[in-house]
Amino acid sequence: MPIRGDLRGGLRALERQASGLPDGAELYRLRPDGRVLRADRAGARELGPQDPDSGLLRFIDDRQWAHYFVGDAATSPERPSNATYKLGLVAPHSAFTPHAHGGEHLVLALGPASCGLYDARRRQVVEVRLAPGTLIRIPELMPHSFGNRGRDRLAILAANTGYGIDHEDYAITAEAAERRGEDGLAAALREVAAAQRPGTVTFRERLALGLRRAAAALEDTR
Repeated sequence: MPIRGDLRGGLRALERQASGLPDGAELYRLRPDGRVLRADRAGARELGPQDPDSGLLRFIDDRQWAHYFVGDAATSPERPSNATYKLGLVAPHSAFTPHAHGGEHLVLALGPASCGLYDARRRQVVEVRLAPGTLIRIPELMPHSFGNRGRDRLAILAANTGYGIDHEDYAITAEAAERRGEDGLAAALREVAAAQRPGTVTFRERLALGLRRAAAALEDTR
């Protein structure tokens, strides 16, 4: 399938953004036209049935496809995935206390967001600006902090493997890591805290937000 110009531009933009990610982290862009872009440090590509390496599975019917983030096709009550998937609401111009999860973590930003990730190999914090519709995968025990760049409340969708928010390993802070004697993790989390900035929204992003709101109002009109 030929790549349209707008899709090619989207792939280039996501590839540039993903080039500085730590090993194992991924970005997904869910476009308004229903196409999904996927990127990591190795490059960017479209996630779709035209790619034999995409790992898509037949989803109930022919020409329908599924991509598992958590669990797999064999998940059942006898073989649970032990995972959670939830909606989060983040206050305007705020960021979470830096933490690390005991299992991998996926977050879909539905508004302008940011995420600071600690790259253990390079020993530095990577700041990623997330546009609405961008999903980021954060590997197990990677220190990070998710923020809201906007002046409105931010909705996110988050999936975790293994732990609910009441579990002690759900969000390990620097203080918790120190109590456990995990000094390296504590130091990395403090570096994320020192670099933490929720960020701001650009003029172009504010304009795009206004257009999306206008589109939503049109779609809601009966």
